[in-house]
Amino acid sequence: MLPISQIGIMDSHAVKIIEIHDVTHDVKCFRLEKPNGYTFVPGQATEIALSIPGWEEERRPFTFTALNEAPYLEFTIKGYPDHDGVTKRLHELKPGDTIHIHDVWGAISYKGPGYFIAGGAGITPFMAILRQLYKDQEITDNYLFFSNKTAADIIYESELTRMLGKNVCFTLTREKKEGFDNRKINASYLREQIKDFSKHFYVCGPDPMVQEISTALEELGAQTDAVVFEK
Repeated sequence: MLPISQIGIMDSHAVKIIEIHDVTHDVKCFRLEKPNGYTFVPGQATEIALSIPGWEEERRPFTFTALNEAPYLEFTIKGYPDHDGVTKRLHELKPGDTIHIHDVWGAISYKGPGYFIAGGAGITPFMAILRQLYKDQEITDNYLFFSNKTAADIIYESELTRMLGKNVCFTLTREKKEGFDNRKINASYLREQIKDFSKHFYVCGPDPMVQEISTALEELGAQTDAVVFEK
């Protein structure tokens, strides 16, 4: 029998929420039961559906943030309370509640050392990759530029600092605070901060940001197939 990760179509799995904890003021970490044989590669994602009448077919994609070897599945999800959508409903759930997960599919894949560029919740597809690299002691030649509105919005700030050390730069676009950059990540910022555009680039964030950065990187000489972003 093929592993679940290699099966093109599969029934959904009903899994219970084991634990929920706050990551920031509007981001929660959800740990779920892990079905037998359910595997993934860091950077991959699945679709989640709620076990709430009327919401069962409203699937939304989320990237795994724990390592594959963990005995649970983990998702780090930002809630949008002003919009009555799946993330708002997810944030209202409690441990013991049931949700449905589906097949595993490719999102961002690690191709080699380079630069990770994230905006807000765009850091989540990178978390399992960076955690795996750190565990394997292969994170040294990787760098992270992480843009947020304010310091309170930074997801996993202390862990990212511990893993990457001086190779992480946090920039705030709507708050000035000691120890943080305040510049927008754009062509001029990248030109100043990056010395080697032949390395891999991993970009994830709001669509306008991804488009602007991807265009800027190409203009600065990065190979187009080295620019990887969340579809």
